[in-house]
Amino acid sequence: MNSSNIAQANTGISKLTLWVMTIATGLVVANIYYAQPLLEDIAKTYHVSNGAAGNIATLTQMGYAFGMLFLIPLGDMLKRKRLIMVDFGLIVLALLLAAFAPTFPIMLLASFLIGFTSIVPQLIIPMAVHLSKPEERGKTVGFVMSGLLIGILLSRTISGFVGERFGWHVMFMIAAVLMLLLWAIIYFLFPEIEPQYNGNYGGLMRSLITLIQTEPLLRLAALRGALCYACFGAFWTTLIFLLREPQFNLGSEAAGLFGLVGAFGALGAALMGRISDKTNPYTVTTFSILLVIVSFVVFFFSGSSLAGLIIGVILLDLGVQATHISNQTTIFSLSQEARNRLNTVYMVTYFLGGATGTFLASRVWNTWHWQGVTVIGIVLSVAAELVHLSYRKTVRLNLKLD
Repeated sequence: MNSSNIAQANTGISKLTLWVMTIATGLVVANIYYAQPLLEDIAKTYHVSNGAAGNIATLTQMGYAFGMLFLIPLGDMLKRKRLIMVDFGLIVLALLLAAFAPTFPIMLLASFLIGFTSIVPQLIIPMAVHLSKPEERGKTVGFVMSGLLIGILLSRTISGFVGERFGWHVMFMIAAVLMLLLWAIIYFLFPEIEPQYNGNYGGLMRSLITLIQTEPLLRLAALRGALCYACFGAFWTTLIFLLREPQFNLGSEAAGLFGLVGAFGALGAALMGRISDKTNPYTVTTFSILLVIVSFVVFFFSGSSLAGLIIGVILLDLGVQATHISNQTTIFSLSQEARNRLNTVYMVTYFLGGATGTFLASRVWNTWHWQGVTVIGIVLSVAAELVHLSYRKTVRLNLKLD
């Protein structure tokens, strides 16, 4: 890193830039989730089953995982701002392709491309860390991550509202316009960051394998994160199908409103993150995964109860988000020089888990409906707890826990 880059990294980040980064992170990640409350409407448009429409959510998450794997490492090789600007253009094209897709296969392709290109948040977060003063980096990351979390939660609420009143096509058009506005703002506001990696792309990608082989805590975080996010994906993908059934007879707007309910869980997860900083993080994570298990037990008995669903959503979001915070805290403590690559391994595995949960739930729904989905959630969450407990000795040795 040359002297000008060192000075830039130590001067701090302005409040305006930080706010734009946070808003951009939330709006871009929302692209991945807009379709979920709209799946039944999309199924009707293309005359396909709900299970087939569930592939839209699966492919979007798969696309995001592949985008993180193949595009995020480029942030160490190419100029960061330039990479972000090019990617925003690709996001707009993918969203417009979805809005005007003439056939279901093209809609599936567009869904994959939306996920593949919507990886900007994973470029912005390391940029925010780079620009921040060392003593403010934790605060900065927490602030930007709050935008990511709000974007995930409120995306379903917004798309449910828009889809109910104007149709699902309009939601993708609005998203494209928002991306164009962000492109213009970022062009004039974001500073450029020169690349820090001097090797080639092949060497950069091979180093990901080395990290997986040599960092057991990375493997632990990735596995338990993937399993918990699989539970998350299974629930949110099939919720709209449940709410459409006669016992509720509700639409996409109602499904979207559950995102607001999940905000309570998110707030609790932030609190648990602060608790884990002061206590044994392994114990906190044991408890947070247990919350995910309990949430699906509640869901199992709530196929006809809105109150039960609301309680389950709060427990699910609290458990999944608290576990996610714990996982990221763990991996970022392993190596300062390899944080982007550590995050790449973790986040790719995380979203592959989400895509797997979405795929399984969509398939199970056609035969066993809601109770089948809840059983999938219980099995996956129990598996996450077992993986977590099996690493107890490894965690104690690496983190020197009592």
